[in-house]
Amino acid sequence: MNQLGVNSLLDKFFKLKENGTTIKTEIIAGLTTFLAMAYILAVNPSLLEIAGMDKGAVFVATVLAAIVGTLFMGLFANFPIALAPGMGLNAFFAFTVAGAWGIPWQTALSGVFVSGVVFMLLTASGIREKIVNMIPGVMKYSVSAGIGLFIAFLGLQNAKIIVPNEATAVGLGDLHNGAVLLAVFGIVLSIVLVTAKVNGGIFIGMVATAVIGMITGVISTPTAIVGAVPDVSSTFGQAIINLPNIFTWQMLVVILTFFFVDFFDTAGTLVAVATQAGLVNEKNEIPRAGRALFADAAATTVGAVFGTSTTTAYVESASGASVGGRTGLTAVVVAIMFGVSIFFSPLLSVITSAVTAPALVIVGIMMLGNVRHIEWTKFEIATPAFFTIIMMVLTYSIAEGIAIGFIFYPITMLVAKRGKEVHPLMYVLMVLFILYFAFILQ
Repeated sequence: MNQLGVNSLLDKFFKLKENGTTIKTEIIAGLTTFLAMAYILAVNPSLLEIAGMDKGAVFVATVLAAIVGTLFMGLFANFPIALAPGMGLNAFFAFTVAGAWGIPWQTALSGVFVSGVVFMLLTASGIREKIVNMIPGVMKYSVSAGIGLFIAFLGLQNAKIIVPNEATAVGLGDLHNGAVLLAVFGIVLSIVLVTAKVNGGIFIGMVATAVIGMITGVISTPTAIVGAVPDVSSTFGQAIINLPNIFTWQMLVVILTFFFVDFFDTAGTLVAVATQAGLVNEKNEIPRAGRALFADAAATTVGAVFGTSTTTAYVESASGASVGGRTGLTAVVVAIMFGVSIFFSPLLSVITSAVTAPALVIVGIMMLGNVRHIEWTKFEIATPAFFTIIMMVLTYSIAEGIAIGFIFYPITMLVAKRGKEVHPLMYVLMVLFILYFAFILQ
C-alpha cells in the first residue's frame, strides 16, 4: 500500500479530518505525551521494588501494561489518552499495603486484579459512563483546572524548584543547583516557544532541555543504546495464583481503595483531557466515554497479571492534547514509543524530572484556563469549584480533591434552593465520599 493509501486509511479509522487534526500533529502529540510520562518507567520499578518485587520484572510489566492499555484506548475508544501504572497508587501499594500492613505483594496484585474486574463489570453495565456524564459542567471545569495546578506543582516539586520548608510547608529550591537551573531553563524556553506559537513547542522544549543537560553534564550521557529485556516471569500470573488470599477484611479495604482512587482519578483525567482537546459535546458529555473507561479497566486487569500496580489514564496526556492531539492515533504513537523503550531502556535515563517539568508546568497553565467557565460570582458554584481545585494540590491527591468538591456541591446547591438542578447520583456520591473519608481513608 502506498503512502497515500496509508494516510487515507488512518484518516478514515481515526477520523482525523473530522477532528481537525493531521497525522503529523498526532505524531508530535504522541511523542510529547510519551516524554511527559516516561518517568514512570524508572519510578514504578523503584517503588514496587520496595514491596519486594523484582525491579527488572516490574519494568517489563510497566511497559506491557502501558502498551496494552494505551492501544486499547487509541484503537477502541479513539481518545488521545495514554495509560500506565498510576503514581500514588503504586506508592500506596508499596508503602501501605506491602509495607505498613505486611500484605505480600503477590496478594496485593490480586487485589489490583479484582478491582480491575469490578471496573470492567461496572463499565459494561454503563454505570461508570453515566457517573462521568452526570458530573455538572462547573465540576468538570474545576477538575480540569485542579489537575492543571496539581501537575504543575508536581513538575516544580520533582525538579526541586519547589521544596519542603519547615516554616512555611513549601519554599523555593536551590537556584544554584545545576539540575534546578536546567529545569528553570526548560520552563523559560518552553514558555517562549509556546508563546511564539511554535508547533510542538512543548516537545521541542523538552528535547532541548535534555540536550543541554547532557552537554553541561547535569544529565548523564547514556552508556549504552540497547539493553537486554529483563525477565518478567517472577511477577507474571501472580495476581491469578494468589486470588484465594483476598478473602479478608483487610484485603476488602485494599480493593476498595484501589477501586475508589482509580475510578475518580481516571474520571478526572478523562474529563480534563477531553476538555483540553475540545472533545466535550454541546450536551456537556464526553462521546465514547464508556469505551475510554473500559480501556482503563482492561488495562488495570491486564497490568495486574503482568505484575504491576493499578494502570490508569495519565493526566500528562493533556500535554499531547495541548499540541493538537485529538484522536486515538496519538495514543497509538505513545504505545509504539513504550514498545520501543523496552529495548532502548538506557536512553530513558535522560528523561529526568528537569526534562519533564517544562511540559507539566506549561500544561498546568493551559488547563487552569478552564476556570473562566466557572460562575465565580455565584457562591454556591464558586465554593465547590474552589475546594476541588485547591484540595487537589493541598492533599496531593486528584481523587481526594474531587471527593471534597463533590461533597460541597450538593450542599451549597441545596442551601441556595437549587437542589433540583443536582443529578440524584451526585447526592449518592456525596454520601459515598463522606463514608470514604470516615471509614476507608487512613
